[in-house]
Amino acid sequence: MLFAGIQHVAAMYAGVVAPPLIVGEALGLPPVQLTLLIGASLLTAGIATVLQSVGVWRIGARLPFVNGVTFGSVAPILAIVAQQQQQNALPVIYGSVLIAGALAFLAAPYFSRLVRFFPPLVNGTVITLIGLSLMPVGIKWIAGQDAEAPDYAAMPKIAIGAATLVLVLLLNRFLRGFLQRIALLVGLLVGTLAAWPMGLVDTTTFEQAPLFNVPTPFQLGTPVFDITATLSICIVMLVAMMESTADMIALGEIVDRPADEKLIAAGLRADGAGSAVSAVFGGFTCSAFAQNIGLVALTGIKSRFVVATGGGVLVLLGLFPVLGAVVSLVPQPVLGGAALVLFGSVTASGIKTLSKAGLGDPFNALVFAGSLAVGMVPVISPEFYEHFPAALRTVLDSGISTGCIAALLLNLLFNSSRQRREMQAAPEDGAAPVLSPEPGVQDPDAVPAPRESERDADPVKGTGPGR
Repeated sequence: MLFAGIQHVAAMYAGVVAPPLIVGEALGLPPVQLTLLIGASLLTAGIATVLQSVGVWRIGARLPFVNGVTFGSVAPILAIVAQQQQQNALPVIYGSVLIAGALAFLAAPYFSRLVRFFPPLVNGTVITLIGLSLMPVGIKWIAGQDAEAPDYAAMPKIAIGAATLVLVLLLNRFLRGFLQRIALLVGLLVGTLAAWPMGLVDTTTFEQAPLFNVPTPFQLGTPVFDITATLSICIVMLVAMMESTADMIALGEIVDRPADEKLIAAGLRADGAGSAVSAVFGGFTCSAFAQNIGLVALTGIKSRFVVATGGGVLVLLGLFPVLGAVVSLVPQPVLGGAALVLFGSVTASGIKTLSKAGLGDPFNALVFAGSLAVGMVPVISPEFYEHFPAALRTVLDSGISTGCIAALLLNLLFNSSRQRREMQAAPEDGAAPVLSPEPGVQDPDAVPAPRESERDADPVKGTGPGR
């Protein structure tokens, strides 16, 4: 059971430590505080995993679910950092995560009923934007943060970053089993060893890290509440809830326990509670890790207590900062090369979700195109909204926030019943029109007539007949 639990930790470890590394670097945290941030993320990921898999009262799906820091929160958190002074950013972030987690907990039973308003078209668009908006972070890790610095984009940095990227890809191609699942970690290890003689490894954090530390509430800052920052994190939490719902449905099928409304609500409560607890101890928003669902399917080990054991291992890693300090030895160019693969995987997940959304439908294609355009503005041009009021910039400077809002609104606009009636006024090849009883709401009892055009898709789901 312990070894099987460690496999789950190995499959998601890099994903847990990457967000605190990204945020810590953006904040310019000193080595000791960066170690605490990593430790807090590991500890809270372990707590959230145990809560989700074992369950308490009506909290936790009681499935072999691994929870950890969601990548979706990184982009809006970086936008908050850009808007706040560095010493004020963490308290604002924790206040936003705390409120978002509490609201997610309270909204869980209602969200489980309203999930149909967030179809694959919207969800896939947002996940794709998450991956794309994080790409510049990986590139800056390789080249450097300051374009005016003499060593910016120096050949040794680019070489080690590119070598790490290629190595991670090759390891995933040729390794099998457990080694394939930890290919990212192997790539980081080999890249760090290769970068050491090049003078790119900083051992300061490791030398100063304490062996043992019990995280205390609000050790990195007392929460400060900001409306616009909270809104951006709430949007991320909303998307995370949608992703977790999809993951619960998929995992329920694998372990032969269909995910009903009650199970989904319990799982979403665990996401909210885990995020709130995470904010208290210095972490960020928590949600399910989809790669671990694949591990359950691959190994056939369906016991939730195996995953709970992995959660216990994560807690131990969080209690020993020296272990977190080992992670901080990874130089930025190495981390950047591996991160590009990781961020690309997030983008690929979004595209995979979009493949179920019927993009052959011109309306759905327009929803995706418009949302992508709006969401990529702050990614391509970070200064685009610099003349807007500061109260709006926290949301506008995050491609994930603007893209999500655009996707929701455009999906309602282009896939409402009114537009569908116009499209179906002259049905092709004699196909009978199929209308929803209310704008934007699918009639669960309706039986659609045979049709050939993908334009007869469900107005809420936004997908064609091949969905």
